[in-house]
Amino acid sequence: MITRALFVRLEAKTGSEQEVERFLRSALDIVDAEDGTPLWFALRFGPSTFGIFDAFPDDDAREAHLSGQVAAGLMEKAPELLAEEPAIERIDVFAGKVDIPTLTAVA
Repeated sequence: MITRALFVRLEAKTGSEQEVERFLRSALDIVDAEDGTPLWFALRFGPSTFGIFDAFPDDDAREAHLSGQVAAGLMEKAPELLAEEPAIERIDVFAGKVDIPTLTAVA
């Protein structure tokens, strides 16, 4: 059962939008290998505004993800790619539905 989540809002520097998208697309392979991250989405809200929504069974899985490769890579590249620090929100999930027989990456 999913009880915890994260929402991360990212604002790309002007001219870095494509690189932010590439970074997020490449992160899928890393996240896919994380047992404790059953749900992960990279999002684009507008020309320079991106986001990540991911969900976890518990606090331990969420914290493991936050100390994992994607978070480290994002924080390393943030000064180069982002106009401001990523806004990371820890979310408690109290109800939800996921009914996707086969979840695959969207190109």
